[in-house]
Amino acid sequence: MKAQREPVEQLLKTTKGQIEGVLRMIDDDRYCIDISNQILACEALLRKANKIVLKGHLTHCVKETFLSGQNEQEKIDEIMNVLEKMNK
Repeated sequence: MKAQREPVEQLLKTTKGQIEGVLRMIDDDRYCIDISNQILACEALLRKANKIVLKGHLTHCVKETFLSGQNEQEKIDEIMNVLEKMNK
């Protein structure tokens, strides 16, 4: 990964901490809605981290591919596959 490594790492570390907190909540038999809200917060952090990764990919990897004139369709297909997964 060429760009934005630090913010992605921080978001993932934060998510890891939140997931550990959710596991403690489950162990403590906390209220289901509270647990669900924390899971949603984890998902939001993961989505944010993924957006940063994808922006870096477009800015660097895809841009370099298009400037070199090689494998453009492969890069387009990669992005389309990721977008399809995100929209499931």
